[in-house]
Amino acid sequence: DPFGANSVCHASGYATPEWTQPDPDARKGTLEDRGIRSRAFGGVRPITLYYPARFRPSRRYPLLVVHDGLDYVRYASLTTVLDNLVHRFEIPGMIVALTQSPNRLDEYAASDVHTRFLTEDLVPQLERALPLIGTPASRGLVGASLGAVGAFHAAAHQPGFFGRLLLQSGSFAFSDIGDHERGPIFDRIVEFVNAYRADPHAVTDRLFLSSGMYESIIYENRSFVPVLQGTSMDVRYVEARDGHNWENWRDRLREGLSWLFPGPLWMVYE
Repeated sequence: DPFGANSVCHASGYATPEWTQPDPDARKGTLEDRGIRSRAFGGVRPITLYYPARFRPSRRYPLLVVHDGLDYVRYASLTTVLDNLVHRFEIPGMIVALTQSPNRLDEYAASDVHTRFLTEDLVPQLERALPLIGTPASRGLVGASLGAVGAFHAAAHQPGFFGRLLLQSGSFAFSDIGDHERGPIFDRIVEFVNAYRADPHAVTDRLFLSSGMYESIIYENRSFVPVLQGTSMDVRYVEARDGHNWENWRDRLREGLSWLFPGPLWMVYE
């Protein structure tokens, strides 16, 4: 694994999904770097935009915002996955904003500043500049690990703004009794998750949550599911025989994206 002390071992029976590999018949989307002027953070934040193949300014597209977006591209083959799923009509053509935080340990940890950046800076500027549909059902947020916390925090603090959430291996630490014992980085996260668990409410229309069975945070994710399902949100939870790594997150993208944003085939994976 590219970060930390994690390693990845392919066990017997695992096969890399073919839809994560380049398909010579699938036309490739394009990437464009641009800056977002941020009042929340001050200054200009760089982002990278993915445009689907056959992009036309005369059409309107859904918007997907991906935390750690360039890492998803490098380590989870995100652009290849998008190219293949669009080509196969499993998802619609969409514009994807790839964000990359210079200080994710702080900004993704239930930060109000990061939430304002997403809802007051990034999305409004993109909707003014690009041919986006501009409705909640056409806005999606993606995040893994701390990125999932940042995505859910943004949705919870402005319910209904993002209509689709894809949360992978979220670090949803909480405490029932006593200290959470996760270290000071998680203090703000625990405060946020505890408050939400005490007062669950709908923050989006559709929410796809996934986690690996061998992750240290599997307990937090499993226990979060009934809390989310107790609201009016349409929630789908998927577990995999996997760990806290990019290959796990890559391998869940097809199921998550095609359920949140079904394409012309209207495919449903059970």
